[in-house]
Amino acid sequence: MDAALAVDARRLGRLLGLSLRTIRTMDAAGKLPRPVRLNGHSVRWTVSEVEKWLAAGAPDRTTWEVLRKDGTTERS
Repeated sequence: MDAALAVDARRLGRLLGLSLRTIRTMDAAGKLPRPVRLNGHSVRWTVSEVEKWLAAGAPDRTTWEVLRKDGTTERS
């Protein structure tokens, strides 16, 4: 997907073909994987997790966290 390990909201939007506003709205609504906070303020999404989330069908955050915990992240 990308050579970077983690991306900010703008870069995530470009990777997914979505606007920055859409990324922010989806994040606030819990429709993206939970981002990582660096230094207490920089918000980033790990590219590997976004790839797995997409492969699982892009579920909402709550469902995604359950799938990750259960180890069933691949869609069957």
